[in-house]
Amino acid sequence: MSTGHIHLGDMDLEDLRKHGHQAIDWIVNYLANLDRYPVLAQVKPGQIRDALPRSPPEDPEAMDSILKDLDQIIVPGITHWNHPSFFAYFSITGSGPGILGELLSAAFSVNAMLWRTSPAATELEEVILDWLRQMLSLPADFQGIIYDTASISSLHAMAAAREALVDLRVREEGLAGRPEIPRLRLYTSEQAHSSIEKGAILIGVGQRGVRKIPVDDEYRMDPAALRRAVEEDARSGWRPFCVVATVGTTSTTSIDPVAEIAEICKEKGLWLHVDAAYGGAAAIVPEMRHVLDGCERADSIVVNPHKWLFAPIDASAFYCRRPDVLRRAFSLVPEYLQTSEGERVRNYMDYGIQLGRRFRALKLWMIFRYFGHKGLAARIREHLRLAHQFASWIDDDPNFERLAPVPFSTVCFRARPKDLANLIEKSPNVTDKIDSYVDSLNEALLETVNATGQVYLSHTRLRDRFVIRLSIGNIRTTESHVSRAWALLRDHATRLDKERRPSTLRPRQEDRHICSADLAMKD
Repeated sequence: MSTGHIHLGDMDLEDLRKHGHQAIDWIVNYLANLDRYPVLAQVKPGQIRDALPRSPPEDPEAMDSILKDLDQIIVPGITHWNHPSFFAYFSITGSGPGILGELLSAAFSVNAMLWRTSPAATELEEVILDWLRQMLSLPADFQGIIYDTASISSLHAMAAAREALVDLRVREEGLAGRPEIPRLRLYTSEQAHSSIEKGAILIGVGQRGVRKIPVDDEYRMDPAALRRAVEEDARSGWRPFCVVATVGTTSTTSIDPVAEIAEICKEKGLWLHVDAAYGGAAAIVPEMRHVLDGCERADSIVVNPHKWLFAPIDASAFYCRRPDVLRRAFSLVPEYLQTSEGERVRNYMDYGIQLGRRFRALKLWMIFRYFGHKGLAARIREHLRLAHQFASWIDDDPNFERLAPVPFSTVCFRARPKDLANLIEKSPNVTDKIDSYVDSLNEALLETVNATGQVYLSHTRLRDRFVIRLSIGNIRTTESHVSRAWALLRDHATRLDKERRPSTLRPRQEDRHICSADLAMKD
C-alpha cells in the first residue's frame, strides 16, 4: 500500500521540542491568567460538538492549527476546576510539580501492572504511599495501593470485605443461584457518598443490601442506631459483613465517630472501611490529626491526593491492614503474566481489578518533594482558615444562615432574609410558603452567581432544605477570591429577594417601620 506523502514514525523530535515549549508556555500563561476565564463553562449543550468536524481528518494537520482550535473551541467549553474561584464539589488542583509529573509519566508511558514491567513505578508507589501513611500518622501495618478514584478504592474495600467471608466461597462459587447463602448487608450513613451504594450494586449486594444509618444533629453516623441495625438484621436472617464510615461526607464534610464504630465492628466481626477521600488529607496538619481518630482500627481507608493534596486528577491512595484478603479477592495470574521474581516483589495487578495501571506515583513523589510535609500542611491550614473566615461572615449576617458545622474547608449555608422570621412569628401558617420561597430564592441565587463566571459553587439538600456549598481546596485560592464570592452572594441575594418575593410574604407597612427602627438602634 502506498503511503504517498505520509511520513511514518512519530513526531519529529525537534518538532516535539518546539511544540513542547509552546505547550508549556501555554500552560504557564493559562495558570497566570486563570481569572480571565469564566469558572463555569458558558456554553450551551451541543455547542462544542457542533464546532467539531463530523468525520476524522484524512490527512495530517499542523500542530499550530490544533493548538489554535484548542483555544477557540475547547477552552470555551472547559469548566475550570483549576481556577482559584472554583468552590463547587471538592476542588482539584493541578499544581506545578503535579503537572510536570503527569508530563513525565506520559513520556514514560509504562504499565505498572507487574514489578518487572517497571520496577521504578512499583517501588516508588510503595515508598510514596508509606510517606503519605507517615504524614497521616497511620499505623505501619497499613499497606497502600494507588487506584484512580475513591469510588474504585471503596469498591475494592467492599469486595475484600466480601472475600473475608471465607465460608461463603464467593470468589469460587459466586452469589447467583445459591439459595443457601444469606443476603449480605452493608452499613453506611445517610450522608455517605453515592459510590458506596454503587459499589454494593457491583459486588452483588444490591441496593437493598445497603442499610443507611441515621445521623445526629451534626450529620454524623449514630453508633447506637448502627448497633441496633446490625443486631436486628442478624436476627432477621441477613448476614452483616461491612460498615463504611466517612471522614468528610460529601454534603457537609461531617466526621463519623470512627472509634465507636470500630468497636462495634470488632464485636460483631464486620469489616470497617473508612472513606476519608476528602477529609483524610487534613490529618497531615498536626493540629488536625484527630480527624482520623479511630481509623487505626479500620481494615481499610482511602484518601484522595487529587482532592486536597494538589495532585492532578486522578490519584486515590487506598490503605489496607489485611492486604492478604485484598490479594485473595483479586489475584489471578495467567501463564503470560508469570515472572521469576515470585514473592520477592509486589505485583500490584494482584490487588485490584485493573491490569493496566498508570504511573501515578511519579506525580505524588514530585509534589511531596517540592512542597514538603510542612508546605503541604501550611496550605491546607490556610484553606481551613479561609473557610472559617467565610463561615464567620455567614454567621454575622442576619440575612444568611449556616446549616452545618465546618470541620474542614466546606461551608453549607443559604440566604434567608431576616424579616421572614417576623412573618412566621405573626402568622405561623405561612411557614410552608416561606420554606418553599427560601428554597427557590437560593436555587436562583446559586444559578445567578454561577452564571457570572466569577465563581462556581454547588448545592446539596439537608433535612429537605436547599443548601449552597462553598468548598475551598485550590492551592491558588486567596482571601480575595473568597471575599469576591461573598460579595456576589450578598449583592445578588438582596436583588433577587426584592425581585422574586411574592407580595404575600412581604412585611406590612407597620412591620417595615419596626424593622427600620431596629436597624437605626443597631447602627
